[in-house]
Amino acid sequence: MSNLDELKRELMAVEEQIAEAKARMPAHSAKPGMMTELIDLEDRRDQILKQISALQGRADKNQE
Repeated sequence: MSNLDELKRELMAVEEQIAEAKARMPAHSAKPGMMTELIDLEDRRDQILKQISALQGRADKNQE
């Protein structure tokens, strides 16, 4: 299993956690802890996406 595959699996898991966090969040007056959890998950998703992009960029350069 490649690092890219692992990152894609982790991305899917984080996306599910984000969806669950959003579903639990009330429309108004969300608690700070809930907002922090969501922001942390979104930050992790962004990090994973950057890593995936970097790996795919390297793969594309190697194919040239």
